[in-house]
Amino acid sequence: MTKKRPFYITTTLPYINAPLHIGHALEFVRADAMARYKKLCGLDVFFNTGTDEHGRKNYNRAIEKGISPKEFADQGFKTFKEQLKKFGISDDIHFVRTTDTHHKLAAQEFWKRVKDNGYIYKKSYQAKYCVGCESEKTGSELDEKGECPLHPGRQLELINEENYFFRFSSFGNKLLELYKKNQNFVIPEFRLNEMKNFIRSSLQDFSISRLKSKMPWGIEVPDDKDHVMYVWFDALTNYISTLGWPDNLENFEKYWVNGNPTQYCGKDNTRFQSVMWQAMLMAAGLSNSHQIVVNGFITGEGGVRMSKTIGNVVDPRDIVKEYGTDALRYFLLREISSFEDSPFTMKRFQDAYNANLANGLGNLASRILALSEKYLDRCPEIPEKSDFNEYFSFFEKFDIKQAVDYLWNEIGELDKFIQATEPFKVVKVDKEKGKELISNMIIRLYTIAQMLNPIMPETNIQLKKLIKENKKPKTPLFLRKD
Repeated sequence: MTKKRPFYITTTLPYINAPLHIGHALEFVRADAMARYKKLCGLDVFFNTGTDEHGRKNYNRAIEKGISPKEFADQGFKTFKEQLKKFGISDDIHFVRTTDTHHKLAAQEFWKRVKDNGYIYKKSYQAKYCVGCESEKTGSELDEKGECPLHPGRQLELINEENYFFRFSSFGNKLLELYKKNQNFVIPEFRLNEMKNFIRSSLQDFSISRLKSKMPWGIEVPDDKDHVMYVWFDALTNYISTLGWPDNLENFEKYWVNGNPTQYCGKDNTRFQSVMWQAMLMAAGLSNSHQIVVNGFITGEGGVRMSKTIGNVVDPRDIVKEYGTDALRYFLLREISSFEDSPFTMKRFQDAYNANLANGLGNLASRILALSEKYLDRCPEIPEKSDFNEYFSFFEKFDIKQAVDYLWNEIGELDKFIQATEPFKVVKVDKEKGKELISNMIIRLYTIAQMLNPIMPETNIQLKKLIKENKKPKTPLFLRKD
């Protein structure tokens, strides 16, 4: 039996201080679509996600609720898993929690290796810190009001203490060399160019610890009980701790070293994933990621950033409740740009749903299956293999929107075929010719159903079942919403 080629794909870890928003849904659904695609190609896929449970943001929310940080983390993780189900995420996804005992030990071992290699030192410093981003901010990163542009109106914390620092400044040339060897290290290219410019502007060493007396919720720094790790330094190591590193190296070698580790993230996390994490891996003497795929933001109407203050935040759970999981997935994978920012409004969502799901795919499937049930004795023989090369080529470029555009073009072509051949008329005057046309349509519809696998997995299963049973749907696949 041929051994399957491994493939490792991850998302970033969201904080547990608030429910997942539609931007989170975009990242998870895209990574899931890519994981499903790789499985279709016959790869052995390890798909990882989880929750970032340390840091001041989570600590503050626990205090506000009057419970311990661990209780808050347990509640947040449970909610997170429930939300992922609503997004149609693969059942075999692996979860990591940064409060897991193994992760804590892995993060501490990672710290030791980086320190032993001479890349961690201690010094006093002052800095402005955005709790919303869980990161320090330089003057150039603030707006004209001196606020974080991603969290306007939120006061920055002033840090003045002795911390451990990571020698980030030592890795500029090494990072540029990494990018040179892999021209597609960051996708899309313009994000890679942004990271090159960031590195060339001179990397600054950054703090990787907090005084435990001021922020007790974190992983203790090895050999220093007065400090806990900075939340990002701890969280980034999840990508290897979830594979069993450093104790069980079998999965680490299989998926991290040899599985083309591919990481999805939002554009606000690009530096952490493609620069900081890569430098940390180099400092620990470990191999780098293979690729970082960066999503743009989902904005409100007119490109305005979504915020609770403005009142334009969209809860993906509400969409799933009204329209279903696959409708949400369809919109995120087709109506949102693969790499640029894209606006979201409920009107835009409903228009796309009615035009392309209710009136498009749903109506087409109902018409074909009704003809098949009426005129065919059974489902026609389906070819074992179909040519998906062009469709798959878009996935290989991580341009999932283009892949779904291609799929919907196939749906449109099948609809045109029905209009041109009118099998519902032909079958009444030439039964055999009509049945041949209907069989052809069923085979093409089945091919479309197969292509839906990474995009709309529930519809994929439902449609293939109806075709094989030679039955029309009792209710519309997608009920029109007015």
